[in-house]
Amino acid sequence: MVFSNTLFLYLFLPLNLFIYYGFKSRKAKNLTLIIFSLIFYAWGEPLWIVLLLFSSLVDYYHGLFIERHRGTKLAKLGLISSIIINLGLLITFKYSAFIYENINMIFNLSLEIPKFSLPIGISFYTFQTLSYSIDVYKGEVKAQRSFLKFLMYVSLYHQLVAGPIVRYVDVEDEIENRVSNISNVSDGINRFVVGLAKKVMIANVAGEFAAQYMNSNLQSITMVEAWFGIIMFTIQIYFDFSGYSDMAIGLGKMFGFTYMENFNYPYISKSATEFWRRWHISLGSFFRDYVYIPLGGNRKNMILNLLVVWFLTGIWHGASWNFIVWGLYFGTIVYLEKKFLINLLKKLPKFISHIYLLLIVIIGWTIFYFTDMNSVVEYLKILFGLSNNAFSNSEIGLVITNNIYWIVLAIIASTPIVKKLKQMINDKKLDYIGQAACVFINVLIIITCTSMLVENSYNPFLYFRF
Repeated sequence: MVFSNTLFLYLFLPLNLFIYYGFKSRKAKNLTLIIFSLIFYAWGEPLWIVLLLFSSLVDYYHGLFIERHRGTKLAKLGLISSIIINLGLLITFKYSAFIYENINMIFNLSLEIPKFSLPIGISFYTFQTLSYSIDVYKGEVKAQRSFLKFLMYVSLYHQLVAGPIVRYVDVEDEIENRVSNISNVSDGINRFVVGLAKKVMIANVAGEFAAQYMNSNLQSITMVEAWFGIIMFTIQIYFDFSGYSDMAIGLGKMFGFTYMENFNYPYISKSATEFWRRWHISLGSFFRDYVYIPLGGNRKNMILNLLVVWFLTGIWHGASWNFIVWGLYFGTIVYLEKKFLINLLKKLPKFISHIYLLLIVIIGWTIFYFTDMNSVVEYLKILFGLSNNAFSNSEIGLVITNNIYWIVLAIIASTPIVKKLKQMINDKKLDYIGQAACVFINVLIIITCTSMLVENSYNPFLYFRF
């Protein structure tokens, strides 16, 4: 099940809210969230609930063990055990086929490649439970005594399958003392509707355009078509993932949880370093706090630390060489910026720095899109006029002309312009007419999105596969 689904919008979520707020006791509310979360997760493949429950049990008992033996070697042993089990599960289900394929290729063997379907959200909830064990070991949180409360933290369907990565320390208090009121529900609905609009009205449309050109015969597309395709994917992946994060944050608010922001208008950045402070913030902060800084950060072996973090960032996104190359590509650029490029960029006009960033990102998304590295090279050649492909044709010109207003709106929506306008309106303290207008806009967006979902079956969530 996905958020941008009529079953979720008109049955699952309303029913969850009705039952949740029908109970007064915190225990009943928690149990309601657990049941609905497990139903949500089981909708696609019920078998993987077993893995989710096992992972939760592992870290629940490891947390208790680590706290009981805090300050001793047994606590460190408990932490190591938690890390090995969690990463072992992740490697088994996500990377084992990739590892076997490369062993066969390198050593010219014919080992049977294991076939596992990828459990949805395993990369996200593995990192969440890992962060819990590490934080208990460091003494930053107390071990949760109730397994049901811990299971609720791990399984909350709002962020379970595609983030943001929610650390236990950020919701520890809300598990026990969250506030559920009309104001939170209203704010949550507003945020959810924004995310829904991003996903259905922008990401899905851009995704169809991207697939039309990037999945076509690369020998036949023109240079302009190639640029249009990758720009559409650039739009799609941002609005797809940030839209999902908005919906997750909105859902959290409806039930009294506050999740961290995961995006901060990354495409307005003027360097790759700034871009990664604004893109997938929860993942970046995880690697910073649990990998980069413990390795020594900028103080010791900075080059090695950056390579490790960006290798892990790449491989986290998928078991394929293009993701590793993509991660190391950005790692190299971030290192060069730290050494000298950032000082040079500061001296240049802002629009040039911005163009530099967009070019870097578009090349990166090309690497990200194609799992076949030969296709990556071929597509980059087309983009920069290094192939024999034609420059343009009349069809692409017509496509751009017919969709120019949508393209402009999508670009505007990727900037803080709308947010600033909304803030200006809020500063004037909306009267009842203004509040009614906001409700009307939300209803109009929901109706429009519903219509688009009913008419079109194209509705993927890109980050589900990670």
